Amino acid sequence: MEEDEGGSVLTASVCGGPKGDAHLMLTCFDTPVLSYDLGAAGQQLEPGISGSFAFKADGKTVTKTLQLEAMYNYFVVNLAKADPLLDLLRGTGDVSVSSAKYGEISFPLKGSSAAIGKVLAQCGKAGPADGD
Repeated sequence: MEEDEGGSVLTASVCGGPKGDAHLMLTCFDTPVLSYDLGAAGQQLEPGISGSFAFKADGKTVTKTLQLEAMYNYFVVNLAKADPLLDLLRGTGDVSVSSAKYGEISFPLKGSSAAIGKVLAQCGKAGPADGD
């Protein structure tokens, strides 16, 4: 079980998809964590699954395997601070996230560079109590 003992966690997030119910969220404790909530497209997810997702923006593609976080019902991946995916998400225009199983959802990147910079600046400074 996860608890954020420190209270609020600085998060960079964006909504997308046809109903605006899909989300990309970036948080950081010791390392950056990207979460992908499929919204309505992800209602039938089974615990323990993972999926390969292609992130495409500005003519570049970065593919990552994301694990389902069963408690929240969204996919997550731990990233390095210098991960190519973070560079891609700092772009302009839109990013599309696609997988063979879950289809493709687009998200606007307007303001993403500043938001990601603020989250990364918090990496390693504070985090939840270690209850593992």
